Amino acid sequence: MYCLHIDCNAYFASCEIATRSELEGKPVVVANDNENGGGVILALNGEAKALGLSRGIPLFKVRQKLQAEQVVICTADHRKYRRISQAIMDEVIKQGIVQDFVQYSVDEFFGTLPLDDPNELRLYVAKVRDLIWQSNHIPVGCGLSQTYTLAKVATHFAKRHQGYGGICVLSPEKRERALSLLTVGEVWGIGRQNRRHLEAAGFHTALDFARAPESVILKLLNTAGVHTWQELNGMPAITLVTRERQKSIMQSHTFAVMIKENEPLAQEVATFASRCAVTLRHQESLCSVVTVFVSTNRYRDDLPQYRSQATCRLEKPTADTPAIIKAATALLDGLYRQGYLYKQAGVVLSGIVPDEGHQLDLFSVEADERRQRLMSVADSINNKFGPDSVTFGKR
Repeated sequence: MYCLHIDCNAYFASCEIATRSELEGKPVVVANDNENGGGVILALNGEAKALGLSRGIPLFKVRQKLQAEQVVICTADHRKYRRISQAIMDEVIKQGIVQDFVQYSVDEFFGTLPLDDPNELRLYVAKVRDLIWQSNHIPVGCGLSQTYTLAKVATHFAKRHQGYGGICVLSPEKRERALSLLTVGEVWGIGRQNRRHLEAAGFHTALDFARAPESVILKLLNTAGVHTWQELNGMPAITLVTRERQKSIMQSHTFAVMIKENEPLAQEVATFASRCAVTLRHQESLCSVVTVFVSTNRYRDDLPQYRSQATCRLEKPTADTPAIIKAATALLDGLYRQGYLYKQAGVVLSGIVPDEGHQLDLFSVEADERRQRLMSVADSINNKFGPDSVTFGKR
């Protein structure tokens, strides 16, 4: 049995290129740009890296370079990135090669393959890699080894050395050599503070860490540190599980351009409520409490400040999008004040219960079933063609 780690290359930038074919071959950066021209580079493709750009650089510092080199600046679209990530999950699960497939983050996935032969592993993972490229046009790096932590080590080399072709199988006999080439700070689970602590104690490479006695690691770090040590020594110690049902669901956004009027603000709140409802249905839940909050720009001392929130309890738990939108926009009507420029708004669903076995109103069973069918159809269309392909009115 081998553990598999899949890491999407320059994910945000790859998503933009995948959905905008005219960006192919051009230097592309993704930034959290805002109305004042601020923000930092969050991701960039190889062409942009070749120009000397890197993540974390404020846009204002390289604005002239970006213009001179005709670098395309894309504003981060996290909804798009989550949608594509979910599409990758769905395709790989449908393919049926990877077992126990889990989304670790928006651009990382883990799973297992019940194989031990490196050539067979490479063959099957190549099928997974090719599927992700063909279905979503996202390049990935893949690592395989005896544990999840070692699989991440393998991905590190797969993405940095072209000879691997994007797939590195780290077998036990190659483990020590690989760990000797990795700094201790590059090990998954070793944070910045622990890195400094370990380096001060004389641990500079991942191999230094793996060769230390377990008792020393426990004394220097904690149980989580011991788990990392065990994983580096080929002993599985980390269990990855799918996410538990959320106890509250929130959608919010800091607007690039401040909103003054009630109508566009209500449209934003309706969109947030709709997305919350989709998440609610995906985890097979119902909610009974809706909260809406609004805020002006607290960093603009020259503008009037206002922030508030309101909450209501629904007559009965629901995952019905129109019902949740109606409640949210009604709350906004009570919150909205003229004369302010709104920078942020959001919707929170709480009072969440499983939808299985929930007692229905005897006199509304047929109507509820019709609404459920409508929500199911809308979700299917949005899953296929992208979020917000089907939307609901705000009232």
